[in-house]
Amino acid sequence: MWMILFLLLPLSGLAYTLWHVWCVLPLSVAWKWAVVCVLTLSFLLLFVNLSRVLDRLPIPLAVASYEVGCSSIIVLLYLVMIFLVLDLGRLCRLIPREVLHANGFTTCAILLVMVGIFTAGYIHYLDKKRQPIALKTEKPLARDLKIVMMSDLHLGYHNRRAEFARWVDMVNAEAPDLILIGGDIIDNSLRPLMEEGMAEEFQRLEAPIYACLGNHEYYASEPKALQFYRQAGITLLRDSVATVGDLCLVGRDDRTNPRRQSLAALMQKADRSKYVILLDHQPYHLEEAEQQGVDFQFSGHTHDGQVWPISWVTRSIYEDAFGPHVRGNTHYYVSSGIGIWGGKFRIGTRSEYVVATLTK
Repeated sequence: MWMILFLLLPLSGLAYTLWHVWCVLPLSVAWKWAVVCVLTLSFLLLFVNLSRVLDRLPIPLAVASYEVGCSSIIVLLYLVMIFLVLDLGRLCRLIPREVLHANGFTTCAILLVMVGIFTAGYIHYLDKKRQPIALKTEKPLARDLKIVMMSDLHLGYHNRRAEFARWVDMVNAEAPDLILIGGDIIDNSLRPLMEEGMAEEFQRLEAPIYACLGNHEYYASEPKALQFYRQAGITLLRDSVATVGDLCLVGRDDRTNPRRQSLAALMQKADRSKYVILLDHQPYHLEEAEQQGVDFQFSGHTHDGQVWPISWVTRSIYEDAFGPHVRGNTHYYVSSGIGIWGGKFRIGTRSEYVVATLTK
C-alpha cells in the first residue's frame, strides 16, 4: 500500500505539472513535446538512481543522472505548488484564464521564480552552519572537552571528495578532542567513495572518530560499509559501548535492523559514572534515553525535511525533528545534517555541524 502511494503521488504530480506546462507554453506543438519529454525523462532518472543501474554507468554519467534525477523531485514539488496557487486564483476568479494559456509572461515569471528559489537553495546548501552547544555535567571530568558532531554526510555521487575535503578542513579548524558521526556517512552506493579514495579524507581528520550506522549504510550494502569504516579509521559503535577518557559512548545499530539490541540492554554495559553520550541515527522514542539515564543523545536522519514545506511534515512526525531538546535530565540534539540526500538544495532548512563544549 505504501509503495503504491509512493509511486502514485509523484506520478500524479508529474501528470498535473506536464498538463499545465503544455497549456502555459507559448510554443509550437513540436517544442511543447520537446519540453514535456525533457521534464519526463529528468523525472524518470530518479528511478534509475534508486536502482543498481547507476553503478554500471561511467562516473560522469552516473553523477549527471543522480543530480538531475534527484533534483527533479524537488523541482516537481515546487512546480506543483505554483500551479496549485494559480489554479486556486483562477477558481476564485482572481486570475483570468488567459494567464495559464499560451502566455509568455507567465512562463517567464514561473521560470524566474524557480531559478531564484533553486539558486538560493543551492547556495544555502553549500553554506555549512556552525552550531555551538554547551553541555554541563556534575560527573567527573578532568578537563573541558570539545566535540564536533556531524550526521547525514551522504557521501556518494553528489557529495564528492572535493566537497568532503572542505568539511574536513572545517572540522580540523575546530581542533576537537573527539568527532562523533550520527549515521548516514554513505549515500546509496560505495562505488564513488572507493573510486575517489574517500577513506583518505577521513584519515586527515585530526581527532578520533566514532560513529553509528544509519539507514543508508544498509541501502548501500552493510558489509561493504563496514569495510569502508575500517579503511577510513572510523570506530563503529554498533550496539556497543566504548569508554573514551571521561566519556562513555553508546552507539545503537540503526532501527533498519529489526534485531538491534534494546537501549536497556546496551546501557547494562555502560559506565554510568561517566558522562554518557548516545548515538542513535533515527530520533524515535526519545523517552527511552531519559528512562535509561543517558546524559546526551545525538541523532540525525530527519534533515529537518530538507526543503519547506516537507519540514512541516517531519516536525509533525518526530518529538524533536531538529535542534536541541530536553526530557528530564537528558539533553538531545537532532541535526539537520551537514550533507543531504538527493538534490543539493536547502529551502527553509540548513546544513550544519555541531560543536559541543562539555564542561564541569
